[in-house]
Amino acid sequence: MNPTRIPTQTPAPPVSRVLISGASIAGPALAYWLNRYGYAVTVVEKASALRGGGYPVDIRGTALEVVRRMGILPQLRDVHIDLRRLTFLDGDGTEVASVDPHHLTGGVGGEDLEVRRGDLTEALYGAVRGDVEFLFDDRIETLDQSEHGVDVTFRGGGSRTFDMVFGADGVHSRTREFLFGPEEQFHRYLGYCFAGFTLRNSFGLTDEVTMWNTPGRAAALYAAGDGGHVHALLNFAHPEPPFHAFRDPHAQRDLVAGVFADAGWEVPGMLTALRAADDLFFDVVSQIRLPRWSSGRVALVGDAAYAPSFLTGQGTSLALVGAYMLARSLVGRGHAAGFAAYEHDTRPFVTAHQDQVGEGDAALFPTTASALERRNAMLRKLGTPPRSALTRPCATGR
Repeated sequence: MNPTRIPTQTPAPPVSRVLISGASIAGPALAYWLNRYGYAVTVVEKASALRGGGYPVDIRGTALEVVRRMGILPQLRDVHIDLRRLTFLDGDGTEVASVDPHHLTGGVGGEDLEVRRGDLTEALYGAVRGDVEFLFDDRIETLDQSEHGVDVTFRGGGSRTFDMVFGADGVHSRTREFLFGPEEQFHRYLGYCFAGFTLRNSFGLTDEVTMWNTPGRAAALYAAGDGGHVHALLNFAHPEPPFHAFRDPHAQRDLVAGVFADAGWEVPGMLTALRAADDLFFDVVSQIRLPRWSSGRVALVGDAAYAPSFLTGQGTSLALVGAYMLARSLVGRGHAAGFAAYEHDTRPFVTAHQDQVGEGDAALFPTTASALERRNAMLRKLGTPPRSALTRPCATGR
């Protein structure tokens, strides 16, 4: 992530009561800064508790300065995952290349951070839990704006009025739908679907990623510190978003199993684990592109406003920087002027990162044989001599 200037000014005096929907990354980060600048903050989260574990996420560039100012940088450095290598395999499991992860991600070794999503969420929550009200196992049911505030009813019952409401509720944001309508009109599909889950680490992997590819398909095993389990990723090209599978876990499993039915290497075992996984996360690779990020007294932040897709590796960093910029933009301003400043100052930064990837052109997930060979040739130039672990066809002949 390229550096952007983080402004510093004297915090505003106490102003108003605000509600944030979402307690993953952007939500608690925004809660921290708004509380620091004098707002009375409530966070509502539909999950019954913080989500632990999860796949690793990157914190880069300007986002490192944000977490440093929050006082959680030392805690995050303690749980940093130092990946040693990325190994790429061809369709029969033969090694193509093994490379230093920083050569591909653009990260800066010793500076940028990679941590489990749950470790970051825990650090953010710990920074605010004594000062901010959290409502778990609940969500916004209705929003009604007036010149005096925002009347909110909650699914769990009860209602309150807030001066401002913020949607930090992810790619499939309910808050955004309240403001601007169905997701489809803002959803930029990038041509891929993916399934993520964990399984037992019977592969001998430690602090590394091994990725198998054929055109339009990728299977990866990601060992991040915990020797007992690995993160599995099954990614594939698909011409249209499979809307029928979005809310149907059985349909998700069937779709993925069908796409990878004839795959070799460790994929058959991964599909077996997929069927039994209790932490399956299925989605499409996409971006959210909105003409504006606010309406009236309600604003969006993070993936709800400008998801860049995991292909950029910047979603977490954009959420952290966006939360800071939104809170700072409100200091000394009313909601209308503050939201306008937030968008004016932050949109060019967001757009530059969203534009890093286009539809179907993810370098690590080629969709044609010729593109895959070009990628492999590039990797061979970057790589080290082949090693043997996990890079041969399995004994079963897969």
